[in-house]
Amino acid sequence: KVMNMKWLKEFDSDHWHGVHLAVNVFIATTILWLVLRLASDVNPIWGITSMLSASEPVVREAAKNFMGSFRNSVVGSVVGLIFVIFGSGNEWALPAALMATVLLSMYVSRVKTMWQQAPIAAAIVIAASLSDRTDVPPYVAGLGRVGEVLFGCAVGLGVSWFMSLIWPSIES
Repeated sequence: KVMNMKWLKEFDSDHWHGVHLAVNVFIATTILWLVLRLASDVNPIWGITSMLSASEPVVREAAKNFMGSFRNSVVGSVVGLIFVIFGSGNEWALPAALMATVLLSMYVSRVKTMWQQAPIAAAIVIAASLSDRTDVPPYVAGLGRVGEVLFGCAVGLGVSWFMSLIWPSIES
């Protein structure tokens, strides 16, 4: 028993930060799964992946990640939609769209926080247009995925904020 207590004393704030983050991710994933899968019959994976970028026990960091992720998702989504509309579902549009998105994100919008979210959003939009579903126009499928991504970011931030009220982080 003495050895167990010693281990607990060595469990410092960095270790608790990881546990806190894991709990936030668990709760946010559950919310996204319930809302997107059960309520909307949508595969929640796109919302979950973007939620991870905005999940952080330190709310100030979560908000910074959310804003960067949100803005870059919009940039990537717009570029992806442009390539979907003018690329006619051509899969070779993907490399060009990703290159254009990275350049726009880095040199035009200049939102350095979460800049990788821009090409990820573009890829998600284009991937939606290349899916086998023929009952939905490609741009509608792409916009739906963008909505899932942005919703995932918002859930990540919301859970981080709510959990900070219950379990304040040392850095908050």
